[in-house]
Amino acid sequence: MSGSSIERVRAALMAAGHPDTIGAFPEGTRSAADAAAAVGCDVAQIAKSIVFRAGARAVLVIASGANRVDMGKVAAAIGQPVKRADGAWVRDTTGFAIGGVSPVGHLAPPVLLLDADLMALDAVWAAAGSPQHVFRTTPADLLRITGATVADVREAP
Repeated sequence: MSGSSIERVRAALMAAGHPDTIGAFPEGTRSAADAAAAVGCDVAQIAKSIVFRAGARAVLVIASGANRVDMGKVAAAIGQPVKRADGAWVRDTTGFAIGGVSPVGHLAPPVLLLDADLMALDAVWAAAGSPQHVFRTTPADLLRITGATVADVREAP
């Protein structure tokens, strides 16, 4: 599955006019900390994908790796309640396994929110379809290629 997932992300990037910046990190990028160590950036620069359920629809929050996501803020931002999504549902709905959920290339278009904290950064890295692949982008490009809504989703410390 992961090979086709990565190709789906590559195709989505190319279709959006984004360069193919996908890199492979055999040691893995499953967590934000792992990804930051692998690519050599700050954990805040990892654009992690957190998937919630709003009824039958996936809600993808692209969050700074340094932040925990507040479900209440997510629900307020989309105007409906959300709940945590289990791995099998995430895979069936998005086409990606947890740890490799990309902001682009989904089987069905999710509701997308982009963590406002990401907008202050120059470069960010996001999952590219597998727990070993990420792509480099900018917050502005991520916003452009996903059509996400920028929202404050950070859990208060």
